[in-house]
Amino acid sequence: MLVSENTRAAYPIEYIPNAKIPCVGPHPKNVILLACDAFGVLPPVSKLSLAQTMYHFISGYTALVAGTEDGIKEPQATFSACFGAAFIMLHPTKYAAMLAEKMQKHGATGWLVNTGWSGGSYGAGNRIKLAYTRKIIDAIHSGTLLKASYTKTEVFGLEIPTEIEGVPSEILSPINTWSDKKAYNGSLLKLGGLFKKNFEVFTSYKIGKDNKLTEEILAAGPVF
Repeated sequence: MLVSENTRAAYPIEYIPNAKIPCVGPHPKNVILLACDAFGVLPPVSKLSLAQTMYHFISGYTALVAGTEDGIKEPQATFSACFGAAFIMLHPTKYAAMLAEKMQKHGATGWLVNTGWSGGSYGAGNRIKLAYTRKIIDAIHSGTLLKASYTKTEVFGLEIPTEIEGVPSEILSPINTWSDKKAYNGSLLKLGGLFKKNFEVFTSYKIGKDNKLTEEILAAGPVF
């Protein structure tokens, strides 16, 4: 068997002594979308509106960095609709409509969690510490992050908390971590442009039962 730098393994749930079987639970109150941003401009965590959740769900953005796939030596932005384009059977907008309906019905909140770079792009900045990401996830699930104070970013219009227990406040707003603000703005606009270009193929599709949600989702992307 070949072992790669990004190996996975699977095993029966019964192999876990304290597993709760059947493995079912209530409807989630939080929908967390994960991204690994190698441009270093997405916040460690953002609270999303329903339309923003659908926009980022359909976009499925992350970055391929060295070690994630064979042959990748430099970071590459990649978009995989619904975070699994190779495996879905229906059009991505169909899944977005279903997710939006369930989130509205059960009152779920969308979040975008970035596990990528801070203080600069890949090669210049630093990877966001796993300990900070864990604190962020804990704050989401405990409900404390929902009650936090927020500010809004430029271009992507993301709501970012001003404070999270156990996470340095200065890293919550990406621009604060860059010493070269001009380089930050350039990287931000570059990523925003990639999002816009990727989403062009979805602009002619109706999402949901009427066009209201469609219009809101189209307006939820980067603006510059």
